[in-house]
Amino acid sequence: MDANLTKLSVDERIRIVEDLWDSIAHDQNALPLTLDQKAELDRRLDAVEMDGKLGRLAAEAISDIAKLDR
Repeated sequence: MDANLTKLSVDERIRIVEDLWDSIAHDQNALPLTLDQKAELDRRLDAVEMDGKLGRLAAEAISDIAKLDR
């Protein structure tokens, strides 16, 4: 690890990571999907269309996950 990074506070290092992540996310073409990833996404979309269920709200899923930690 770069010694200069360890001199920064945890908050400063988190901010750097967030900034880096945002810069990567901003460039959608930086990491194109592989053929396998595209095929998996297509498979999942097909399954959703065949199932007809819309799923559930994210808040409900997050609430259920939070209950697992208790």
